[in-house]
Amino acid sequence: MFAIYKRELKAYFISPIGYLFVGNFLAVSGLLFSICTLQQQESSSVSNYFRYLIYAFAILLPLLTMKSLSEERKTKSEQLLMTSPVSISGMIMGKYFASLTVFTAVLLCNSLNFLLLEKFGDPNGRLIISNLICLFFIGALFLAVGMFFSSLTEDPLVSAIGSMDAIFVMLAVNFLSDITIPWLKKIVDFISVLSRYEPFTYGILDITSIIYYVSIAAVFIFFTVRVYERRRWA
Repeated sequence: MFAIYKRELKAYFISPIGYLFVGNFLAVSGLLFSICTLQQQESSSVSNYFRYLIYAFAILLPLLTMKSLSEERKTKSEQLLMTSPVSISGMIMGKYFASLTVFTAVLLCNSLNFLLLEKFGDPNGRLIISNLICLFFIGALFLAVGMFFSSLTEDPLVSAIGSMDAIFVMLAVNFLSDITIPWLKKIVDFISVLSRYEPFTYGILDITSIIYYVSIAAVFIFFTVRVYERRRWA
């Protein structure tokens, strides 16, 4: 698995994908940060910035995963991977952790923006850290979704669009939270990515929400492994 991980990590910066992701992520997040915090000259509330950044994830993160598996299928090199000593789950996890590493590194670099808030007062460190932790787990979930869609097609563009659509649907569920039917509202609140993000906007580290994000990410990784296991024996 570690060999696959190193190979994928290196591949991100041999091709333009890694640079496009880093450049676009920093540009979009910098713009959102400027609009939501710096222009407001307010250091105490950054919740809008984080919420808008989650929506930006729906477009940005599929850039990282769109070629992870689809490119292997397109170039027929996946046959070498499936017959290598590395297990299918090891191959998938190696690719997944490579994309997660790139995302985490960029998210941490982007966090330097918060040093600018010192100009307007004392930033709420607990609030910022809790939101960053939540963003990490939401990003991990979205990357798992992207890996799954990348395993379904040999066209990276189709993979990216499918991932974006699925992520937007996961986010759009939150718009049903105002529904008046009690039992349906409970279901919506349970499965909504944004509803579970809500405690973090108050600086609360909600462990149940983190478990939810990790669990759903694990489900999509499992589905991805199953796709390849079925393809191996087809």
